[in-house]
Amino acid sequence: MTFDRPGWLGLLATAPHDRLLALAAVAEATADHHILRAPEIGTVMLRGRTGGTGAPFNLGEMTVTRASVLLASGPVGHGHIQGRNHQAALAVALIDALMQTPRAPALTARILTPLASERDARRDSRASRAAATKVDFFTLLRGDD
Repeated sequence: MTFDRPGWLGLLATAPHDRLLALAAVAEATADHHILRAPEIGTVMLRGRTGGTGAPFNLGEMTVTRASVLLASGPVGHGHIQGRNHQAALAVALIDALMQTPRAPALTARILTPLASERDARRDSRASRAAATKVDFFTLLRGDD
C-alpha cells in the first residue's frame, strides 16, 4: 500500500488517538526533533452542500488541534487532528516529518498500513450494519395497459 502526503495526513488526522499514540511511540523515541509550533487548540468551520452538489452552507464548527515539528535532518512536519489531544497532534506532525525521510517505507509498514487496515475494517463494519437495515421497494407490474 502506498500513500502520498495528503493520504497519510488524512489517515493520521482521523485515526483513533489511543491507537495512533501506541503506534507512534517508537518513532517519537528515536527521532531527534524540535517543536516549531506547540499544540494549539482551535476550531474550523465545516461546510456542507445541499443534496451533496447544491449551494454551500455552514454546517457547524469542529474542534481541532495542530502542531509542527522540525527534524534535525531538515524536514518539517505538520499535524492536524480532530479533538483536543496535544500528544496526538505532535505524533502526527512527527510522523509527517519522518515520512519525508528515508525512514518512510518502515513507517508505512509499521504505522500507516495497520491504521489503514483498521480504518477499512471500521468502514466495512459500518456499511454492513447499514446494509442490514436496507429495504428494497419494487413495483409489481400487473400487465394492465
